[in-house]
Amino acid sequence: MGVVTTILYFLITIVILVFIHEFGHFAAAKLCKMRVDKFYLFFDFFNLRIFKFVKGETEYGLGIFPLGGYVKVAGMIDESMDKDFVNQPPQPWEFRSKPVWQRMFVITAGVIMNTLLAFAIFYTINLVEGKTKMETNVIGFVSPGSIAAKYGIQPGDKIISINGNPVQYWDDVRGNVFIESMGEDVSMKIEHSGTVKDIFIPKGDLRELGERTFGIFPEKMSPEIQQIADKRPAKTLGLQEGDLITEANGEKIAHSQQFVEVIKNNAGKDIAVKWNRGGSEMSGTVKPDADSTIGIGIGKYTGTVKTINFNVISAIPQGASDLWHYGVVLFVKSMWKIIKGDIPFSKAVGGPVKIAQYAGQSAEGGLLSFLGFMAMLSITLAIINILPFPALDGGHFMFLLYEGIFRKPVSHKIQIVVQNVGFIILMAFMAFVVYNDIIHI
Repeated sequence: MGVVTTILYFLITIVILVFIHEFGHFAAAKLCKMRVDKFYLFFDFFNLRIFKFVKGETEYGLGIFPLGGYVKVAGMIDESMDKDFVNQPPQPWEFRSKPVWQRMFVITAGVIMNTLLAFAIFYTINLVEGKTKMETNVIGFVSPGSIAAKYGIQPGDKIISINGNPVQYWDDVRGNVFIESMGEDVSMKIEHSGTVKDIFIPKGDLRELGERTFGIFPEKMSPEIQQIADKRPAKTLGLQEGDLITEANGEKIAHSQQFVEVIKNNAGKDIAVKWNRGGSEMSGTVKPDADSTIGIGIGKYTGTVKTINFNVISAIPQGASDLWHYGVVLFVKSMWKIIKGDIPFSKAVGGPVKIAQYAGQSAEGGLLSFLGFMAMLSITLAIINILPFPALDGGHFMFLLYEGIFRKPVSHKIQIVVQNVGFIILMAFMAFVVYNDIIHI
């Protein structure tokens, strides 16, 4: 996917997620009859903004720093650094003059909206396409030089269990290796040529775990092109959706990942390609871009697929289950493994650059794939924001919780100091994340 398109999907993702979050604060404040001074998408540090306009009592605008957004509620100590009201008598429309429960509602409304958005997306995906399970546990391709290849796993091997969990579908393989066993040792029971053998892979070899680095792919993945991106080498060559790749760089192609490997290993080089279209053999030369791609989605599973369909009612608990499992459980498990050192911090944390890359990659898989990525990011944003850290929604909530329990607010001086320190730490962390993104491109 091209740089411009990747940036576009990044902006779409960030604008939607930030708008939903900040609109939650905005709407909750309005419901509680608080005055909202500002509603900004992105930050306008040093008054740098793309535009602004005033309607009623609120200034709306678009900043130039795509790191989030903010809603400035009158009478609230926050990251805006506006503290002039502290020495003035409280006004009935101000945040500080409202009951604790209303202020808690306003503070958590952004998190609530992000959670609702994630649930709505998971619900919609289940309703539209249901759940599909590839009915195979047989390996069809092993990437050369991968972790699996290192431990002697071969095409044709049948995976019986992973860490004691039985494997029936390929989805079980992905779930057990890339989610359940994240940052842990992996023990696999594999049947090879009628003989069952045990394979143990220590977590030290799994610190950069991904489907390609682990290196196993299911059988019956036909090298049929599913998507073609505009203005990319594949489009220029003349490849079309439905074309079946038969040969690349002099190598007969029998598995979709086999073709992907050829492309990734020949960035910037001319590759002779042959393909079948409607029974006719065609050929040409393609040169992968610097990112080792040619702008296609390839791979069609030709085996049996089990489909589970949902209706408007049954999609509700399934959507909630996906929200919990792929959002909350996965996030908490990942954070715990980072703290323990099982997952390298620099590899696990991603900022704008990684988000842009993942947004573009998910968009190549179609609208539902892109929405699924957005749902994961939305619930992650919700969880991060509710953490009890200064300058985050969770930090504000802790001040209110203290006030609710002890019947007196934390002093303005302490709140200001804590908020300022927290905001500086967050900005420093964001700078590190951006730097980390860049050096790992």
